[in-house]
Amino acid sequence: MTEVTTDAAATRLRRSPLHERHTAAGAKFAPFGGWEMPLEYAGGGVLREHTAVRTGVGVFDVSHLGKARVTGPGAAEFVNACLSNDLGRIGPGRAQYTLCCDDATGGVVDDIIAYLHADDHVFLIPNAANTAEVVRRLRAAAPPSVTITDEHEAYAVLAVQGPRSAELLASLGLPTGHEYMSFSAATLDGFSGATLDGGAGPVELTVCRTGYTGELGYELVVPAEHATTIWDALFSADEAFALRPCGLAARDTLRTEMGYPLHGQDLSLEITPVQARSGWAVGWDKPAFWGRDALRAEKAAGPRRTLRGLEAVDRAIPRPGMSVYVGDATVGTVTSGTFSPTRKQGIALALLDTAAGLVDGDLVEVDIRGRRTPMRLTRPPFVHPSVK
Repeated sequence: MTEVTTDAAATRLRRSPLHERHTAAGAKFAPFGGWEMPLEYAGGGVLREHTAVRTGVGVFDVSHLGKARVTGPGAAEFVNACLSNDLGRIGPGRAQYTLCCDDATGGVVDDIIAYLHADDHVFLIPNAANTAEVVRRLRAAAPPSVTITDEHEAYAVLAVQGPRSAELLASLGLPTGHEYMSFSAATLDGFSGATLDGGAGPVELTVCRTGYTGELGYELVVPAEHATTIWDALFSADEAFALRPCGLAARDTLRTEMGYPLHGQDLSLEITPVQARSGWAVGWDKPAFWGRDALRAEKAAGPRRTLRGLEAVDRAIPRPGMSVYVGDATVGTVTSGTFSPTRKQGIALALLDTAAGLVDGDLVEVDIRGRRTPMRLTRPPFVHPSVK
């Protein structure tokens, strides 16, 4: 995520409908999931953007995230028979974190937020790079009555995150009182900014109480053609809320502090939800979901490795791919690692062999560029969550 996109590479990458706004704000771009997205912004940088979300409010453009719609008689029942979590636990107007697993191995194809609109309507937000594969698998399994539509570029998604996020949205007349992991249809009307589609009328959007930062926050799903209207409306309140645009680098430090997994690092086709300690997102008693037999067998036998938290004892910063040792024995690998701006120390998630018998509080060593550095096992999150 730190590689800067060249002009030649950018021509092969999708761009957010807010790309011009990011350029004007001095964004440094990087390729991510097939998209050219802001990594950080001039005048801010990772530390200031991270702090804005922890103390005030920041806005992320996460329009690279996928969007897919499942409709038709029995749509919710079909999704529930495919994805891991149990949609029967929630009702219309609620969102749920769930996993698309490989049926044979239980490995994670992707992690997804499912918006349950009705028995015949589910809206899915997968990760950018995995959207086509999730859609392909759903289409291959769908009965004739159910339609899966790939709407990846039809919508923009803005994540408004931080303890003052509700104040910001309320100042624009948008709903904020709904419960965590629920969503409401909303209308932005009366904003006098110059980009209100030439006065074409109100903007319809969905406001969901979700996020990836561990703070109070909302995700706004808006038709792509109205993305600049919503962005400009949010930043019209800039002085009152000390609002900052935030890039994917700060998003990564924030989610790592919470111990939230990133697909491709902490979850993957090779890393099951049992290994990643994401079993809470599995409806174990459901009669059917992809990977059910493999995952139930792994759970019963016990996984050979599990995702654990590490915190640096000294000033070292662990990074993905670094080896973890106990004495001369390699016991695992760092999957996510960064400097925690909140804790002012290095933190990491690591897949560790269960046979090593490690418990929280034990010391291990991480090989950082040839130097063994002590780190202590701990259970994430690394900071106190404030999502509710």
